[in-house]
Amino acid sequence: MHVVVIGGGIAGLAAALELARSPEQPTVTLLEAGSRLGGALRVSDVGGVPVDEGAESLLARRTEAVELARSVGLGPSLVNPARTDAAVWTRGRPRRLPAGSVMGVPGSVRSVLGADALSVPERVRAAVGLVSGERYPVGDVAVGPYLRRRLGGGVVDRLVEPLLGGVYAGQVDELSLQATVPALAGSLSRRRTLLAATSRARRMAALRTGPVFTAPVGGVGRLPEAVAAELRRREVTIALDAPVTMLTGSRRGWQVVYGHPRGSQAVHADGVVVAVPAPAAAHLLCNDVPAASRELASVQYASVGIVTMAFDERDGAWAPPGSGLLVPAVEGRLVKAVTLSSRKWGWYAEAAPGRLLLRASVGRFRDDEALGLDDDALVKAVRDDLVDLVRIAAEPTDVRVTRWVDALPQYAVGHPQRVRRVRDAVAERPGLAVCGAAYDGVGIPAVIASAREAARAVLAGAGRATMEP
Repeated sequence: MHVVVIGGGIAGLAAALELARSPEQPTVTLLEAGSRLGGALRVSDVGGVPVDEGAESLLARRTEAVELARSVGLGPSLVNPARTDAAVWTRGRPRRLPAGSVMGVPGSVRSVLGADALSVPERVRAAVGLVSGERYPVGDVAVGPYLRRRLGGGVVDRLVEPLLGGVYAGQVDELSLQATVPALAGSLSRRRTLLAATSRARRMAALRTGPVFTAPVGGVGRLPEAVAAELRRREVTIALDAPVTMLTGSRRGWQVVYGHPRGSQAVHADGVVVAVPAPAAAHLLCNDVPAASRELASVQYASVGIVTMAFDERDGAWAPPGSGLLVPAVEGRLVKAVTLSSRKWGWYAEAAPGRLLLRASVGRFRDDEALGLDDDALVKAVRDDLVDLVRIAAEPTDVRVTRWVDALPQYAVGHPQRVRRVRDAVAERPGLAVCGAAYDGVGIPAVIASAREAARAVLAGAGRATMEP
């Protein structure tokens, strides 16, 4: 059995490894359009220290990413953050998030009444909303309008939006509640008040003990490299600069046509895992699975940027305590979040004593004007914001600008239902499956879970197809 994996991001790598380790022992080929593996997971040097250009932590309370890291030899290097006390910068200074909140929704009347991120009238409005009963609407809803009506605009704009924006780089008034805050949506379907719903969501989360986040020393960008090394050890064929231009199914399997520096080539496969972003998947599936193609073509993406800076503390570079800041869109700032990396991760401080390393995030869905600036202009604009946000006016000793174009899929209202329709349509073609960030979550564990599921589905489907006359 021969299975082709299209896409060399973490989804494609995880799917290929699941295939290579399976009892069926298929021959596996991974085709990546670009010149490197890993997608948005990448590490490069800033100030003499390896710093992630994409995601810089793994959610440890889901097992998939940690299991994968351990299975490829990164287990001994996994460490937990030294601190995770991020604040929200609003009304002129950093302010604590309410204790026990669920994606910004306060978990108790006491916590919301003490939330100085909100004005006094906003606190009272939210406290009343927490204990007011209301039946959850049938079907999906947008996060912003629903919570704005129940808790008021202050909670949405200054607590919920910066947290959701930090994960999805999206517009809170357009994001699906079921897709982006499933724990809260599930609890709301069983509880009439938001207070009861958040309490239930917190109890469920408390069942998963241990640190919330982890990462390997040297950066999350080490994970794709380690998986790729394991794939090569297992004799998986990996082709770079090999964009797939056509995917055609038949009763005998699949023909995969891909471009190569030496010209186009075609390869036969018994099964195919499509592990590319939704627009590329829509193109590949347009002939054989048009229903899935149409659904995937409607998924929109946000572009984001990361400006990473190193400062010498001898130059007066100092930042307030904490691991970082979230900046609500209503503040009108270019920067949407600041991670104080050398505070958050102990190994940064050990590798670069006397230096402050930080990452500033820019760009949101429908708000990517900053990414059109050249590097010098973008760095200047970010530094102007940092003076107010973290009181740093010193000259950085090193700077890196990273742009991720069309990087984060937007989970619009009805997203879970769209994903179900895509998978139902794809399942009608044995030996075909899709995976990646466009389906069940943008976090690395969720992406890995979708990749494993896709690999298993392809093996089962391809096996059935080969037994048919």
